[in-house]
Amino acid sequence: MSGLQFGWIVPAVGPPESNFVPLVIYQQEQILPVVTKHFDSLWVCDHFYGFTRRSDPFVEGWTALTWLAAKYPNVQVAHHVLGLGYRNPALTGKMAATLQTMSNGRFILGIGAGWREEEYLAYGYDFPRPAVRIAQLEEAVQLMRLMWTEETPTFKGKYFQIAAAYAPPHPVPVPPILIGGSGEQLMLPLVGRQADMWNTSTGRGLETFRHKRDIIHRSAEAVGRDPAKITLTVTREAPLPTTSDESAAWVSELQQWADAGVQYFILDFGHVTAPELVERFAEEVLAPLR
Repeated sequence: MSGLQFGWIVPAVGPPESNFVPLVIYQQEQILPVVTKHFDSLWVCDHFYGFTRRSDPFVEGWTALTWLAAKYPNVQVAHHVLGLGYRNPALTGKMAATLQTMSNGRFILGIGAGWREEEYLAYGYDFPRPAVRIAQLEEAVQLMRLMWTEETPTFKGKYFQIAAAYAPPHPVPVPPILIGGSGEQLMLPLVGRQADMWNTSTGRGLETFRHKRDIIHRSAEAVGRDPAKITLTVTREAPLPTTSDESAAWVSELQQWADAGVQYFILDFGHVTAPELVERFAEEVLAPLR
């Protein structure tokens, strides 16, 4: 992957300020047509209800992302990120292969071990301890890659099994797998062993990022992988800049992350109502960084 890339998080929730219209719907009319001229990808989260107010409208992530993939054919699409436990991994693999095929190779499979226990339990899913969820995630990644590449994929793990799970058509190319997480004992070594891309938040700061990046690199080297082939991504949550000075501050901050190895920025601007601010960001932030 050459050069910096930028993703736009399309919020799934409908807060009061949007008249309770989920922002993934609200933004389609005026915002996303501008976004998709300048950004490389659209991202949707994988939750079932809101955080501030659980009664706010909240669209389901796979359905919403499939809609966006069809509506905006010039950008990549991805989840930020799928909760492993919400779907059987063989089904997830089949769904991913289908979306990758129908989008002409524009899908990134973003996935994690899951974390929102109350949501799991509310919807009737098991929520095992972290070590189990991370072990399940590693099995799921291995299982899905077999489904995408082998004619009669069979996998027998501790947690998941498939037997001659035919899954044509195979996706071309195989979707890159982005793993989101930051745990140093189990998750980051898993990223080093298995992931094509890694995502974390900028909230913990550059020093922490570098420390965790190095754990991933060492873990990759330990299994004979080239660490440079793991694309480093970070998520930043902040409003769009409204002045040139604010844009300059964005450029300065993101450049520091790029200098630390970040290649893909996934940005959450919340409730955006003015396409002019998107254009400003493209001209004053994206263009200089690129």
